[in-house]
Amino acid sequence: MSTILLVLGQITSLQLGAAVAKGAYDQVSPLALAGLRLTIAALVLCAVARPRVRALDARQWRAVVGLGLVLAAMNVAYFGALERLPIGVAATLELLGPLALAVGLSRRPGQLSAALLALAGVLLLAAPGASLAASGVVLGVLAGACRAGYVLLNRQVGAVFSDWTGLALALAVGACALAPVAAVVDGGAVVAHPEALGAGLAVAVLSSLVPYTLDMVVLRRVDARTFGVLLSLTPAVGAAVGLVLLDERLSTRQVAAIALVVAASAWAVGQSRRRRSEPVRAHTPRAETAAEEDVCPVCGRPAPGSGEQWTLRSRHHTSWGTVEYCATAGGCLVVLVDGEIVKHTA
Repeated sequence: MSTILLVLGQITSLQLGAAVAKGAYDQVSPLALAGLRLTIAALVLCAVARPRVRALDARQWRAVVGLGLVLAAMNVAYFGALERLPIGVAATLELLGPLALAVGLSRRPGQLSAALLALAGVLLLAAPGASLAASGVVLGVLAGACRAGYVLLNRQVGAVFSDWTGLALALAVGACALAPVAAVVDGGAVVAHPEALGAGLAVAVLSSLVPYTLDMVVLRRVDARTFGVLLSLTPAVGAAVGLVLLDERLSTRQVAAIALVVAASAWAVGQSRRRRSEPVRAHTPRAETAAEEDVCPVCGRPAPGSGEQWTLRSRHHTSWGTVEYCATAGGCLVVLVDGEIVKHTA
């Protein structure tokens, strides 16, 4: 399935879960619902994955514990922001972390421009005079910081586990950290409103099991920078869900800010498509003459009858960028990072 469709599925599921959560706030607190969400999601995924705890090494445990604690903090902050802000606004503020990550990891001008455009939309939304609850903005920004950590740690867990064991254990760690606190603070409300368990189950499936599973699949295909920019579609989906299901209407300024973020995401997606469809080209002066003279673009040796100057052998998405291993028509081996030659052998 297309990576873009997977990301859209993740976003839609997450925002539907947010709508269900807001509808249950008249019965239980955001903290209690966050605890229910992680606990139910952990129980379900652990039952499916059946993780073998004794087989884990120290590196795997570090990745699992780190992701679990970040999941707990992200859930508390985001659900708190949802209580005070419209879904579209809360979703946009949560993007601060992934967008800052995208800016930090961008190497090409086009990538950096798309990330900065999305960041401008977020800042327009949260700037003074936006008539938003200050506590909601703070919680949204905190959720964004946790979201950036989540992107990096989820990618790390996906690298050290070949199945769903890592995600299942991370959810269990988050539940163990959050559930006792939620039980002490608001356990009585859950007992008084047992129907909240149904909302907790729906939120666990829509906001945890489906999106976190799709995230792990996507982060095994793309780097953290690309993933961070693709998430820029979240505010538009969140605003639409809030309007249709909760009748949350946004101001002109909020709509303009969200439009900036969505435009940046479309720009990033367009660049990604062009880059996948174009053949790899060296960014050196010799590469231009090579195509005309049928010589190797690296060493300059004759390459008679070569219609294609480059042959892509493999491509890998890493935290440093897209790494490509190529062979030239003249027999040279080349390593490129984001299209730039970093190493070659003649």
